[in-house]
Amino acid sequence: MSSSRRTFLKASGLSVALPFLPSLNHRAFATAASASAEPMRMCYVYVPNGVNMQHWRPTGEGADFGFNRSTQALEPFRDKLRFITGLEHREAYIHRDGGGDHARASATFLTGARPHKTAGADIHLGVSADQFVAQSIGGDTRLPSLELSCDGVRKSGACDSGYSCAYQFNIAWADERTPVSPESNPRLVFERLFGDGDHGKRSKNYAKRQQRQESVLDFLKEEADFVARQLGVEDRRKVDEYLTGIREIENRIENAERFGLPEDPNYPTPAGIPEKYSEHMRLMMDVMSLALATDTTRVATLMLAHDGSNRSFSELEIGDGHHDLSHHKKDEERLEKIARIDEFYARQFAHLLGKMSETKLSDESTLLDKTLLVYGSGISDGDRHNHDDLPVIFAGGASQGIKGGIHQKLAEKTPMTNLHLEMINRMGVSADTFGDSTAKLDLA
Repeated sequence: MSSSRRTFLKASGLSVALPFLPSLNHRAFATAASASAEPMRMCYVYVPNGVNMQHWRPTGEGADFGFNRSTQALEPFRDKLRFITGLEHREAYIHRDGGGDHARASATFLTGARPHKTAGADIHLGVSADQFVAQSIGGDTRLPSLELSCDGVRKSGACDSGYSCAYQFNIAWADERTPVSPESNPRLVFERLFGDGDHGKRSKNYAKRQQRQESVLDFLKEEADFVARQLGVEDRRKVDEYLTGIREIENRIENAERFGLPEDPNYPTPAGIPEKYSEHMRLMMDVMSLALATDTTRVATLMLAHDGSNRSFSELEIGDGHHDLSHHKKDEERLEKIARIDEFYARQFAHLLGKMSETKLSDESTLLDKTLLVYGSGISDGDRHNHDDLPVIFAGGASQGIKGGIHQKLAEKTPMTNLHLEMINRMGVSADTFGDSTAKLDLA
């Protein structure tokens, strides 16, 4: 067997990246591999409604920081993460637009852009950091990006104070007018990535599905061409638009076929959306980790819930809605419940950190070493609806020399887009500015 992993893949007729395989002579691979053999990944996890900052904010600064009550579950990963305080989203504030802080929080989180206040079809925002990167490097993987949610999915209708639901339920935006809707069913995500059925059958089923899609598209094109010959000018224009949509789907299929059949991970296919919220989140995190580890995509976002979510937490025996509690008015009982919800979310994030820390890649680095990962919210204190001093944690990136075990306290009102710009550049994408950035945020 060749000592070159790339030669091995080429000789096998595969172009999808393989995960770390102990059954192969990985020592031979490791000898030839370099730190750049595995590409960097980028991942964002969004938490709604802000936090109880009194119990969330770390104590101390630099390497001498301490975990507060709400983030104790993350302590085992101290050396792999850093708290970043002082970040702000200026465009999420009211200015002259009145209410709607929850819609603006979600909308600005990855864009740094101000959403046009409308509940109609004339939405306008900006490209998000994840999609900015995906549009540059997405052609190197089967999927340019992966968007996930543990909540409902909406792209229209009226939500927060006259803002379209598109702003509140989507953090990924392909351009000013196009949200990239997430998928909330882990089974559908898994089958999209790896095929349906049991382990050992998925690749064959995936190939059959691709063939069916191609047959359907061929049929639709033939029908559209036949109908178009009998139509007037305006109707032919509509058919042309329809065919353009078909060609876009064809292009996506062709791009997927360039990488051969997908990886078939030894992981059970999820049954669907679990009843327990914690299980739902962990399933989505597991599937997202598989997608990143197999290099199916290098860019992913996970929205745990939309901002303004009024979900209750039966697992914590908290019957109140999260959004209602966030308007605590300094009531101690409400603040205590918020702190418990913050701890709950931190435990789920700890699961993701553990999964990514345990996942070995071909160069024997971990998935977390090769991932730039951000966990945070677009609101700090839900009662004040403030968008400064945001609760943000950065994790991973060790392969690029990014050090963990730090509380990085920045100057007040540092644009969060400075962090996005740093991550964009570290993903190998050239950009001097992003959103309302003023400079790159130093993660060295």
